[in-house]
Amino acid sequence: MLDFNHRPKVADRVNAAVDAALVTENAAQPRREYLGGSRLGHPCERALQFEFAGAPKDEGAGFTGQTLRIFAIGHALEDLAIRWLRAAGFDLYTRRGNYPDGEQFGFSIARGRIRGHVDGIIAAGPEPMKLGVPALWECKTMNARNWRETVAKGVTISKPVYAAQVALYQAYMEPAVPGISENPALFTAINKDTAELHHECVAFDAGLAQRMSDRAVRILQATDAGELLPRIAREPDFHECRLCPWAQRCWRLAA
Repeated sequence: MLDFNHRPKVADRVNAAVDAALVTENAAQPRREYLGGSRLGHPCERALQFEFAGAPKDEGAGFTGQTLRIFAIGHALEDLAIRWLRAAGFDLYTRRGNYPDGEQFGFSIARGRIRGHVDGIIAAGPEPMKLGVPALWECKTMNARNWRETVAKGVTISKPVYAAQVALYQAYMEPAVPGISENPALFTAINKDTAELHHECVAFDAGLAQRMSDRAVRILQATDAGELLPRIAREPDFHECRLCPWAQRCWRLAA
């Protein structure tokens, strides 16, 4: 009798083993017990509150092995971008002393409950480029569609979460790196599909930085008081809610 049952191919078995290992490895990582500056631009304050409080995600809403591989590729591409910029003549610092084992540049406020780690600080640019320094450097990797949108519209319009991160980092790094908020940040976007590079200067937006700082304080205060911040939407089929890993938990609550 012929056997028409599906038999996993070698690729299926290897990929399953790799992804299972990545998920297990990620689950063993200690929970981040602070608000990350890279996340404060997220549109829903309640989602940020769930994240900060360590609320369990909905069943099946955790990171898959494929998602974790995408994250890892992003980190590897960022390392390449650092090498490329340095080869082009940028004096780019990513760690204190620029040593591989040095401490990453960043900030910590509110007794360590609000933190951020910057991708880099530019101390000088290649001639004849007139780049104000010191300047914050922020790097993101994107698929082709998001990359093209960022090139066409600019990061402030196309990716407001990233714009909020840049503004916060410029503000909070000022005490450690005087002048960094006076000069535009250099934002680099890498197209993961084609390896195309996009760079743009992002002027410091003090108003945005203040709004994000106020939001962080609001989340901390509400969490400490046991109060739940408002949802972003009135109906669970709102697009942000459909993608939220706490959607079921959120909409089970009365308010």
